[in-house]
Amino acid sequence: MTNRININELEPAAYQPMFGLEAYLSATDLEPKLKELIKIKASITNQCAYCVQMHTEQARKQGETEQRLYALSVWQESPLFTDTERAVLALTEEVTLISASGVSDETYSRCLALLGEHTLAQCIMQIVTINMWNRIALATKMQH
Repeated sequence: MTNRININELEPAAYQPMFGLEAYLSATDLEPKLKELIKIKASITNQCAYCVQMHTEQARKQGETEQRLYALSVWQESPLFTDTERAVLALTEEVTLISASGVSDETYSRCLALLGEHTLAQCIMQIVTINMWNRIALATKMQH
């Protein structure tokens, strides 16, 4: 089955709160490149090709390098990411796969120490929001 519903066309009011979250997220203190890394990492984890395509394009516009984009799927092994990026990528994985084992105290504490409370809250909201978009794209088989 390739033809699925378009929720935005059928229920545009359902997207309005999501666009509100996007407006909030665009005004947060998170660095634009870090926002895109979160979106790409969650989308890779969720196997959302639509969002991977969209956010790798956006990351390139933000000045992200091809090398780091290629290394994102193996970030634990790559020397290309900062301590803060590593902490956020770990948090992104754990929140995205929340039912597996939750968010570890180690990851949470590391992010809190590196980001502070407000930026950690913003980071969690960024992760939760991209996961919401991934689920819509995957359920409706959106094509980029």
